[in-house]
Amino acid sequence: MAEDCVFCAILAGELPAAIVDEDESTISFMDIAPATRGHALVIPRRHAPDLLSVSADDLGAVAVAAQRLAGRAKERLGADGVNLLNACGPAAWQTVFHFHVHVIPRYSGDPLRLPWVPAQGDPGEIAAAAQELRGD
Repeated sequence: MAEDCVFCAILAGELPAAIVDEDESTISFMDIAPATRGHALVIPRRHAPDLLSVSADDLGAVAVAAQRLAGRAKERLGADGVNLLNACGPAAWQTVFHFHVHVIPRYSGDPLRLPWVPAQGDPGEIAAAAQELRGD
């Protein structure tokens, strides 16, 4: 548990949440500022500030729980699709610093749109970034 972490407070029962799923490693609850009907969050029970600090075991457990919740969104809420979203760091829109994955049900005609317009990238820049990521 981390001091001043809203998600740790939810885990401790100090703050209310509409819990929709839990297991020994994770808990899932409804987002209080939903993007669509059924938008939920999946968090590990052990505090980790972000994607780069969460343990591999907890990351895997969150992924499995997110998959389970995505299936329920399609089956029980009639979602046409599902987005999984993680924000790692303020520049990536992270606002709560307890690792979490958003499970966002998608419906035909809902108002959500991609945050960028996909367009062909510069092949040279793509190759250069790939080389840096590989460590060549």
